[in-house]
Amino acid sequence: MKKSMLALAALTAFTGAASAQSSVTIWGIVDAVYAIGNGSIADRTRLHNSGYNSSRLGFRGIEDMGGGSKAGFWLEAGVNNDDGSGAATNTNNQTSGAPGGAGNAITAGLSGGQGLTFNRRSTVSWGGGWGELRLGRDYTPHFWNHTVYDPFGTNGVGTSQTLNGATGHQGGPTTVRASNSIAYLYGMGFNGNSLGPGNGFHAFVQMYRGENASGAANSNDGNGFSMRLGYDAGPLSVAFANGSTKYAVNGKVTTTGIGGSYNLGVAKVQALWNKDKISGGKTGTGTLIGANVPMGTNEIRLSFSNYKTELATGAADGKANKFALGYVSNLSKRTALYATYARVSNSGTANQALNASVTAAGGSSTGMDFGVRHAF
Repeated sequence: MKKSMLALAALTAFTGAASAQSSVTIWGIVDAVYAIGNGSIADRTRLHNSGYNSSRLGFRGIEDMGGGSKAGFWLEAGVNNDDGSGAATNTNNQTSGAPGGAGNAITAGLSGGQGLTFNRRSTVSWGGGWGELRLGRDYTPHFWNHTVYDPFGTNGVGTSQTLNGATGHQGGPTTVRASNSIAYLYGMGFNGNSLGPGNGFHAFVQMYRGENASGAANSNDGNGFSMRLGYDAGPLSVAFANGSTKYAVNGKVTTTGIGGSYNLGVAKVQALWNKDKISGGKTGTGTLIGANVPMGTNEIRLSFSNYKTELATGAADGKANKFALGYVSNLSKRTALYATYARVSNSGTANQALNASVTAAGGSSTGMDFGVRHAF
């Protein structure tokens, strides 16, 4: 009897502690896409993932600390549902090669075949009316303009050349996310997705470290700073972003972007300008114009984007122009069918290709996505 009473007391204490905290949300997205890519050298057809939204598994929660203070966490893992693997991660914002070298700059330094990692985001936060202090692996502020002002949200074959060109030439590992970061956010929902609250001024300022030994030749490798300042009011949204990362191999990579959108009711029009620069080397400039057009519960998406790289002397290195058109059929709030067509035309030394196809410098490439997305 005494043992039973002790067990009951322990259970009561445990459940009482659990109920004192806010509930933890388990959520995710599973997105499968039949992707077709055609290039002047090689075509490719495959079942892939994340053609409309990135496939992921997430856990998040908030605890009310009293007095207006809150604590929160966010753990989000990328999922490759086409083969069941987890997405790879980068621990120190560094790459052994130059941005624009072999492979994709975003994935440079990442090893494939990893198990499930919280590569997309792994943060803990504390905040209140004064804002939010966030620590861990997170998106870089200078990335957000790419996804906020791209009708395709930087997913699938429709993703703008403004981002695709940067990842292939200038960007480096911190184009999208940075590890070992400390950030301050103002005017956003606590422990949110960093897109802003949709009303008034908001800011996202971040510092991240490569965590190398001081005094070493690579002591600053992977260190960086990023910021995004935005203003949302009714149908209008505008934002300025700037970020820079130091690399031992190529010096400092700097990104500057300005974007905006306006909801006309019949369509939301969007525009973006972005410039990437490697100190003492190449620069790359990208632009985008596009729109999301609602059709009842469904949507048409279209955009035109480009990315041009130049040598330090100003001589043209290459340019890629891209047109994308897509349709999304929302079967419910959680499930959607989608189709996207895109074509990229290269000039000079540019050889951008779609859906993992291969095209020659100055050639063209086309791609199509047919997919289904389910959120839970």
